[in-house]
Formats: sequence, C-alpha cells, structure tokens
Amino acid sequence: MRLDKYLKVSRLIKRRTVANEACDAGRVFINDKQAKAGTEVKPGDIIEIRFGSKNVRVEVTSVQETVKKEEAKEMYKDL
Repeated sequence: MRLDKYLKVSRLIKRRTVANEACDAGRVFINDKQAKAGTEVKPGDIIEIRFGSKNVRVEVTSVQETVKKEEAKEMYKDL
C-alpha cells in the first residue's frame, strides 16, 4: 500500500492530501530514510512523522485497504 494512503487509512494523518504534503516536505521517514508518498508500506516498517516539535514513531503491524474507525489503531504500534 502507498504511504500516503496508509497514513490516511490508519488515521495517523486525517487526509490523504495532507499526508502527501508531509511526504513532499520531507517530514515522513520509513526505517530512518526519507519517504515519498508512493513508497510501499509493509508490516514491520517503522514510520516516523515530524510535526513541528513533536515526533510520532510507530511500527506497522498490518496493512489493510479499508478499516473501521475503531480498528484503525490496530494497524500500528506506538514506539
């Protein structure tokens, strides 16, 4: 699954366009490498998002095309 879509489906970022912009600005990293919006995400990847002074690090536990709001938190594990 594309990174921008994963960020939206997992609800780490609310909208896909915002996820796209974060990737273009160089604020999203997968396994400590800067990632583009089209980068493939797979279970076991470590995603880091830099929001100003706050950093969010999560480990991908599952990749699903659609998911209910309540189940979105099960797609990743906070680090």
